[in-house]
Amino acid sequence: MKAWNFKVRSNSQEIINKLNSTLGSAKGFVFNMDHDENDSVTFKIRKRGLYAFYLMFINKVILNGKILKTDIENETNIEISFTQYFLWKLLIFTHMFLGFGFLIAIFSGMINNPSLFMLGGVLLVLGIVLWIAVQKKFEKDVQEYKTLISKILEF
Repeated sequence: MKAWNFKVRSNSQEIINKLNSTLGSAKGFVFNMDHDENDSVTFKIRKRGLYAFYLMFINKVILNGKILKTDIENETNIEISFTQYFLWKLLIFTHMFLGFGFLIAIFSGMINNPSLFMLGGVLLVLGIVLWIAVQKKFEKDVQEYKTLISKILEF
């Protein structure tokens, strides 16, 4: 999870309206808002997938944010955290866990099949390569979200 905090010289209602109009349901994003006590607003942004198999490829980053009013008029604090989609983490750790499991079973002598040694190695390498690729994509997607939000809020 990555955090991004910044201040905007604008009213919190103006910020909410800009985000809602730009990232509304017609633009390919899901934008959910909740009004909390203490005059703060929490929101969640993720890309919308039109097909079930497409969800895993498009929803790699989920953005959770909070808009906080400050004591100074026309100034608002915004706290945003970027998290990775849960199914990607599950897929990576499953591959790595299975690969390590096969390799440990072979080295401990419980299994004497050389083809399982290759399978364990391939699963382990696949998990590591997948982890590296997903981390690079996550960093790129976070930067795209930061650019998008900074263009919307013009700060």
